[in-house]
Amino acid sequence: MVNFGIRLKELRLQSGMTQKQLAQKLRVTTSVISYYEHQERYPSPDVLIRLSYIFHTSTDYLLGIEDKKLKGEVSFRKNEIEFLNQILDKLKSMI
Repeated sequence: MVNFGIRLKELRLQSGMTQKQLAQKLRVTTSVISYYEHQERYPSPDVLIRLSYIFHTSTDYLLGIEDKKLKGEVSFRKNEIEFLNQILDKLKSMI
């Protein structure tokens, strides 16, 4: 199970955000973000919800309860992706 601090840091870095920028969005100090990422403190439910909005993900993902990053995320197998690409190519050729 991934811990909250690791997941938060990954999301922040993937978004190209500094700790300072995230702190400003949450209206907290930079040190609070550092505490979260180092598992020294945990966010209140309100902050957790705001983080889920900032990163467009669920609170369960942030907490490491589920592995789906995006709400409603669907996983496809390689052969399913190939099939969908064939359908798209066919549709494009019809236009």
